[in-house]
Amino acid sequence: MTQDTGSTPLSPTSPSGRDTFDSLNPATGVVVGTHPVHTADDVQAAVTRARDEAAWWSGLSHDQRCAHLLAWKGVITRALADLAEVVHRETGKPHGDATLEIALAIDHLSWAATHAERTLKRRRMSSGLLMANQAASLEYCPLGVVGVIGPWNYPVFTPMGSIVYALAAGNAVVFKPSELTPGVGEWLARTFLESVGRPVLQVVTGLGETGAALCHTGVDKVAFTGSTATGRRVMAACSETLTPVIIEAGGKDAVIVDADADLDAAADATLWGACANAGQTCIGVERVYVHERVYDAFLETLVAKARDVHADDSPGALLGPITMPGQLDVIRSHIQDAIDRGGRAVLGGPDAVGERYVQPTILVDVPEDSLAVQEETFGPTVTVARVSSMTEAITRTNATRYGLGSTVFSRSRGMEIAERIRSGMTAVNGVITFAAIPSLPFGGVGDSGFGRIHGADGLKEFTYAKAIARQRFKPVIALTSFARTAADEQRLTRVLTLLHGRKGTVRDEAGKAGVA
Repeated sequence: MTQDTGSTPLSPTSPSGRDTFDSLNPATGVVVGTHPVHTADDVQAAVTRARDEAAWWSGLSHDQRCAHLLAWKGVITRALADLAEVVHRETGKPHGDATLEIALAIDHLSWAATHAERTLKRRRMSSGLLMANQAASLEYCPLGVVGVIGPWNYPVFTPMGSIVYALAAGNAVVFKPSELTPGVGEWLARTFLESVGRPVLQVVTGLGETGAALCHTGVDKVAFTGSTATGRRVMAACSETLTPVIIEAGGKDAVIVDADADLDAAADATLWGACANAGQTCIGVERVYVHERVYDAFLETLVAKARDVHADDSPGALLGPITMPGQLDVIRSHIQDAIDRGGRAVLGGPDAVGERYVQPTILVDVPEDSLAVQEETFGPTVTVARVSSMTEAITRTNATRYGLGSTVFSRSRGMEIAERIRSGMTAVNGVITFAAIPSLPFGGVGDSGFGRIHGADGLKEFTYAKAIARQRFKPVIALTSFARTAADEQRLTRVLTLLHGRKGTVRDEAGKAGVA
């Protein structure tokens, strides 16, 4: 998910002497707001405050934290239109798209708040026959302070996938929003404070240096969403203090269309996945592999649907502007490279890239080693390729260094195909549906990053596992003592032989250990 900006203007210093920067409406270039550039000292002070808040917040019961989070959920829900307007002004995306991402964030907030106790509370574990005298238990404890570095393309939904799960797990959070969407971050922190009364969630604003400072403060974990290149820099900075990280980086997601697919549904999903949010979606569709028996029909349907989708500044426009101006050059270069190497634009093309807006572009006959197939484009473009079999489609889908999301359209083999795709998430006969299901983990493999947000895995990402073994009665064989005798060791050998010495199947061993 591209985040690098390099285009946010610095403003003169404020009357207080602090440097400031402007957030701009990408559709008009008009200044939306002016925000402070928080220094390394400011960020460190925020983390220090967060440590105090974390002590209070983690000391609450799961029920108490749940009540606070649900109160915040109510505030966001009632003020949804206000937040959508902030998102619209800072990103340029249509109000409907802003409303959709906020709605999904609200649903995740509710799930995290109400499922944290069930996921993280202490539970009894099997001690095994060898340690039958021990009572074993496991619980997941909050880390302390979590730093979240958010993107601009989904400035509510994406960072909230880390923020709310970290909060529900008992942590305090210091959030650094993108310099393109600082107003969204400030809105979230302000409404949280109004709901809870304590700054358990704080926001720091600024450019790249502010984010780098957050990595150096010694927070207990950093959750980053952005480009793969920036993710590497975040990892390098965090490595200096051994701070663990979650990286949700770029994607090059593919749609596979089988011969028996519902072509109208597949074309509709492909178009929305490729062009929604002007294509600025880490899990957006950028490649399509279609069985040769239905290729022509699919392409005809896709192009017909795409002709009705336009990006402009009219009130009813389905697509907004490209939020980050520098991305226009990337989109243009990918389209041009595809055409220079023998590809064709059956809709759009190089001329579809304007000064602020990009019209939907569909490319065919594009070589697999071209930029448009191998690199993240992050615009409303898609390549469509003909394949002779689903094995070929899967091979091509897996032939990039990314592995974030994917989509399969097939009436009879959807699950079979999905299981063979190297990606963290797959939707079958839908598109991006996995992101809207709070119980499913979200994340990728390869250059798409590692770690998971959302679901039980997302809650556990912001905790450490605490294992406790408590002696219930004295052991039959004293193993952890210098008083252990040769007779004890002989008895141990006999027990081990009985338990593990005979030949058996994997199923036998699993059953012996109490594994379902």
